[in-house]
Amino acid sequence: MKKVDLLDLKILQIITMDARVPFKDVAEACGVSRAAIHQRVLRLTEAGVITGSGYNVFAKQIGYSTCTYVGIKLERGSMYKEVAAELEKIREIVECHFTTGPYTMLVKLYCRDNEHLMELLNNHIQEIPGVVSTETLISLEQSFARQVPVVLPSKEGTLSSRKMKALMERMNAEGVIVDDPEETSESLLNRG
Repeated sequence: MKKVDLLDLKILQIITMDARVPFKDVAEACGVSRAAIHQRVLRLTEAGVITGSGYNVFAKQIGYSTCTYVGIKLERGSMYKEVAAELEKIREIVECHFTTGPYTMLVKLYCRDNEHLMELLNNHIQEIPGVVSTETLISLEQSFARQVPVVLPSKEGTLSSRKMKALMERMNAEGVIVDDPEETSESLLNRG
C-alpha cells in the first residue's frame, strides 16, 4: 500500500470517532465525493489500516461482571505462538499480548464472576503446556477506552474546512497521527 496521506488521515479521524457517520458527511467534511470516501475506506481496509468495524458490547450488560488481566509466565519465550494458539480457544479471552517485563504474555478476559475466573485459570489457562505461572489483576472499573488518536499535521490542521471543524465539534472527539509535514493539503487532495 502506498503511504497514508492527508485525505486518509482526515477520513480516519472522522470514522474513528463515529464509525456510523454517513460517507456523505465524511465526503462533505473532506471536500471530496462519496465515491472517493468509499474507495479510500475500502483501500484502507484491504491494506489493514482499518482492522474492523462494528458495535462494542458492554460486557457487564450481558453477564460478564469481572474484567481481568492475567500475566502469564512461560517456560520459554519461544513457546509464545503455541500458547497463544491455545489461549485463542478460550472464548472469554479478548486480547493476548507477547510482552516484556515480568510476564511473557498478558491477556485480558471477561468472566461472569470470581468462580468462573477460577475455573478458567485452574482448568484452562494453567493447564496449557508451557505455562509456568499466572498472576491475576482484576479491574475494579474501566475509566475509559478509546481508539488510537488520529491527528492531522499541525500546519495542515489550520487549513481544515469549516465543515470539517463543525463535524468534529458535533462528534465531540479528538485524535492524533502525523503525516509528512512537507506535503500540503492541496497536493495530497489532488492526488486522491
